[in-house]
Amino acid sequence: MRGRSRHTFYEFFAGGGMARLGLGPRWACLFANDLDPKKAAVYRLNFGGEDFHQGDVWDVQADQLPGTADLAWASFPCQDLSLAGRREGLGGERSGTFYGFWRLMEDLRAEGRCPRVVVLENVSGVLTSNGGHDFREIVSCLHDAGWTYGALELDAARFLPQSRPRLFFVAVRGSAPADLGVGGDLLDRDAPPAFGRTSAVAAAVKRLPKNLRAGWVWWRTPEPPARNTALIDVLDDDVPDSLWHAKKDTRRLISLMAPLHRERLEAARAAGERRVGAAFRRMRVENGERVQRVEARFDGLAGCLRTPAGGSSRQFLFVCDDGDIRSRVLTPRETARLMGLPDDYALPDGATAALSVTGDGLAAPVVRWLAATLIEPLLAEAPAEAAA
Repeated sequence: MRGRSRHTFYEFFAGGGMARLGLGPRWACLFANDLDPKKAAVYRLNFGGEDFHQGDVWDVQADQLPGTADLAWASFPCQDLSLAGRREGLGGERSGTFYGFWRLMEDLRAEGRCPRVVVLENVSGVLTSNGGHDFREIVSCLHDAGWTYGALELDAARFLPQSRPRLFFVAVRGSAPADLGVGGDLLDRDAPPAFGRTSAVAAAVKRLPKNLRAGWVWWRTPEPPARNTALIDVLDDDVPDSLWHAKKDTRRLISLMAPLHRERLEAARAAGERRVGAAFRRMRVENGERVQRVEARFDGLAGCLRTPAGGSSRQFLFVCDDGDIRSRVLTPRETARLMGLPDDYALPDGATAALSVTGDGLAAPVVRWLAATLIEPLLAEAPAEAAA
C-alpha cells in the first residue's frame, strides 16, 4: 500500500475486493472475508491473502478480527432481496447472512472494539422486500445497538456508463455532526435535498415506526461531478470473432424485439455513425401469455450487470455502423470497466467466472465518492470514544 494509511476497515462479503478498491490506498484492510472460493482466489490474486479469511461469516469469531477498525463494510448477499429473486428477504439462506455479520458487530461492541462507522450495501429491493419488513429489521438492529443511521440510494450511472442502483446504509456511533446530516424526525418535505435521498428511501422511512425514525438521519451529500464516459468509451476495439453472433442469430434477436425497441434499433442504424446499444432478453406477459422479448437501450448506458446465475440472460450489444447491425456479448474486461475497475485488475480465466465477480460486485467509483463525501468526514468529526 502506497503512502500512510489514515483509516482502517473490515470488509465482509468481500467478493473481488471492490469496496477495497473504492476506498483506495490510504485505507488499510485489517480483515476481509468471503465464502466463495472462486471470489476468494480473485481477491488474493489482486490483494494478497494476508488479511483474507475464506469461510462462512457465521463461523467467524470476534477474536479473529484484529484491532479496532474505523469502518466495517458489508455487502451482504442480495439474492433473497432482489426483484429478480424469490424475495424471501432476510429470512432467506443467502441474504440472512446479514445476521451473521451483525452478530460480530454486537460482539465487538461488547468488547469495546466496535467500528466507528458501518456501511451496509445491497440492492434497492431491500426497501420493499417482505412489505418493508426487511428494511425495518435492518433499521431495528442499528437502532437497538445505539447507532445513528441513514441510507442513500446511489446509481452507478452517475459515475459510470452502467445503470446500477444500490442502497447504502451508513451508520455512525454517537450523533451525526450537524454539517453532515439532519434528524429523521423532520417531515420529508423539510429534509434537505441531497444526492441519494430518493423518493423510494423517503417512502420507506415514512413507513418506519416513530421510535425507529428517531435515530434516522438524512445525510447531507453533494452532487457528484457529471459523468464524462459513455458505454462506447469502455468497449474494446479488437474483439475476437468468437464473441460476435452469426448474422442469422442477430436477425433472430431483432425478431424478438417489440415495436418500440425495434424503432430504437432502426434509429441507431439510420444515424450513419457508429452507435452501440446494450440489450437483454426478457420474459414479458403479452395478451395473457409469457413471451421472450429483446429490449435494447441506446442512451449511452449498459444495463445492470448480473451474475450468470442471476436469473437473467447475459447482456449483449447491438453495434450499428455504416448501415449494418451486428451483435455480440460483452468481454470480461469490458464488464470490469463498467464496474470502474482498472485494466490491471486481474480477472479469472473464462467469461463465466469473470462475470461472476464483476456482476456481483460494487461499482468502485461509487464507494470512492461515498468515502470522500461522507465516511471520511464522519470519521474526522466523530470522537474515537464514540466507538466504545
